[in-house]
Amino acid sequence: MPCTGADAFLRCAALYRAGVRYDLVIFDNDGVLVDSEPLSNTILSGYLTELGHPTTYEDSLRDYMGAALHRVHDVVRERSGQDLPADFDATYQGRVFAAFERELRPVSGGEVVLEKLAADGVPYCLASSGSHARIRVALRTTGLYERFGEERIFSSEDVGRGKPAPDLFLHAASVMGVAPERCVVVEDSPLGVRAARAAGMDVLGFTAMTPAEKLAGASALFGSMAELPGLLSG
Repeated sequence: MPCTGADAFLRCAALYRAGVRYDLVIFDNDGVLVDSEPLSNTILSGYLTELGHPTTYEDSLRDYMGAALHRVHDVVRERSGQDLPADFDATYQGRVFAAFERELRPVSGGEVVLEKLAADGVPYCLASSGSHARIRVALRTTGLYERFGEERIFSSEDVGRGKPAPDLFLHAASVMGVAPERCVVVEDSPLGVRAARAAGMDVLGFTAMTPAEKLAGASALFGSMAELPGLLSG
């Protein structure tokens, strides 16, 4: 974003002092800020198998990690010629929300990164394939909601297409008033990396759960949140 006007100049000066290369950091949620992927993919694979579509946990990670729920419907229909039940989304999300409230924890070190960005005056937001309801259950359960608030949370529900389409990240950047090329996305899924690249954004691939080779399109890779501030400062 150009450093024109007094407010913008002060903001850009703060970014310069912090040594950050970007005007906006966009975080994925599941697997990046909250440790939800093991829970949600265990539930998803079990529910699909229960409905007659045998799916292992590994299958679920491979096919659906980072995707919006419509992808599950699309893949099942393509492979089996059958539609999932009309109440599939509600039942699945009900099971996931209950598990989140019992077991969900934040990703280690994530809140420290958010705290540092806020202290340095670096704008950030969240853009997730999950529904708005899912995002809020996850953030409130893990105590991260106050780090964002309503105005910095974006969901695939806000756009016509989920990842790997770039729509969600472009929407978040537009609302936040930052050009795509001045954004960096923090992602842990191949679909998310593809979406960020399609949006013309740099992307940092988090390898805590995803093998590095599956995030090969990322600008850089990191395995611990402690490494992220160094990547953001360049």
